Amino acid sequence: MLKEASNPVKSTVRTFEVLEGLKELNGARVTELATHLDLPKSNVHNYLSTLRQEEYVVKDGDEYRIGLRFFELGAYARNRMKIHNIARPEIDELAAETGELTNLLVEEHGRGSYLYRARGEQAVRVAAHVGTRVPLHSTGLGKAILAHLPEEYVEEIIAYHGLPKSTSETITDPNELYEELERTRERGYAIDNEERLRGLRCVAAPILSNEDRVLGAVSIAGPTNRLQGDLFEEELPERLLETVNVIELNVTYS
Repeated sequence: MLKEASNPVKSTVRTFEVLEGLKELNGARVTELATHLDLPKSNVHNYLSTLRQEEYVVKDGDEYRIGLRFFELGAYARNRMKIHNIARPEIDELAAETGELTNLLVEEHGRGSYLYRARGEQAVRVAAHVGTRVPLHSTGLGKAILAHLPEEYVEEIIAYHGLPKSTSETITDPNELYEELERTRERGYAIDNEERLRGLRCVAAPILSNEDRVLGAVSIAGPTNRLQGDLFEEELPERLLETVNVIELNVTYS
């Protein structure tokens, strides 16, 4: 469940604020980052110096940026997840067969994190990469997951993160979202019709354990002018569900 620490360590919270600021600015000088965070220059410099000492931040001239040591931690976290190792070859095959962009998303702390992506020959390039975190309600992948989470947890996610609007098609009303999640359960897969990115559609299906616990979701995404008609409504969902079925069997019996 989404809970805040009862006694958060302020210096730790500030450290992550500094890191998030560096990410938002795509690297920054001390003065620029201090202005962005509304903090004294000396404090920001001390945090950056400590992070550099511990090899989590690098300095290039006068500019600081996030270092690759975080990549090591992220790769470790990803590779220890059974779902990633099992789903990856199936997602690669799905991308090769459909020619589109295929994705694996998991839920953590009420948000979706892209765990793996594969590109077919005609796949579009979108502004997201492995590790990108997204709201669950505005993606087909996220809705496929939300549809199989306990209702009280879905309510908590909505209360904690809200339903921010990404495009004019994003669902921002809780009742409308619940209705969409019910439709998702009935048909076995979710649809994203330009709800996170204009011009992009996707179909997504949940990966369920043999105890019906949702482990993640897989999607096929492409431009709206290509994903339409029988391809979008029948062929891709059918192929997607076949892939998910294989993943679920391998997760259960491997």
